[in-house]
Amino acid sequence: MTPDAGHEARYRAIAADLAAKIRSGHYAPGDALPPQRELSAAYGVTLMTLRQALRELSDERLIVQRPGKGTFVAPPHLAYQLDSLRSLADDLRKQGHDVRTSVAGRAMRRVPARIAAQLRLRPAETALRLERVREFAGRPAVHQVSWVRRPVAEQIRERDFTAVSLYTALADAGVAVARASEVVRPGLLDATGARHLHEPQGSAVLVSSRVTYTLDGTPVVADQATILGSMMEIRTERAAGGLSLTWGATS
Repeated sequence: MTPDAGHEARYRAIAADLAAKIRSGHYAPGDALPPQRELSAAYGVTLMTLRQALRELSDERLIVQRPGKGTFVAPPHLAYQLDSLRSLADDLRKQGHDVRTSVAGRAMRRVPARIAAQLRLRPAETALRLERVREFAGRPAVHQVSWVRRPVAEQIRERDFTAVSLYTALADAGVAVARASEVVRPGLLDATGARHLHEPQGSAVLVSSRVTYTLDGTPVVADQATILGSMMEIRTERAAGGLSLTWGATS
């Protein structure tokens, strides 16, 4: 075995061993790994060899390295499914994730111009503004603001949205949801999102803008979800005659 081959074998063996410990639960999501010098001594390798192993684990998204703080086991990634018409929380629970919802705000408000256009309302009209935070793997991951047009809003505004999804509340109110139009773009966390998600302003996020329509084509909900880029990936299955995706340039 050449020296280079021996070096590669060592760091790959370390990466495989640490990966096995992470997947077995020896190191749980969010746990800090031992300091690099301690790990390199335990494996009997140089820091350079250990760091190559950690780089491989980082590429596999098993760990997160935070400068000045250490190396941590990454939380399991949520999959944002594009092939279903369900609420975000229902979609994640269907995948087996434990998702908790807290309501950060709920009030009838005058709609901003952008929302008025999406819901086909006059700017002076009011709608229910419902603000929620989704918690996953023990930490907030999604900040969501939904606008629901009247008169539906008045029927559902008192529902317990920590336990009931917005789509379920609509169904219970007799509103049949037919389709939704959604755009997901990369973005940066703003000050409001940073406060709710406990991440620095400017962190990478995915921003989902969705408008949901009833059977007669009336837009009933305008929704924006800000999702931590470190916590979620977009995933879909493609099949002939199935999901239709349109790729467009970001503006």
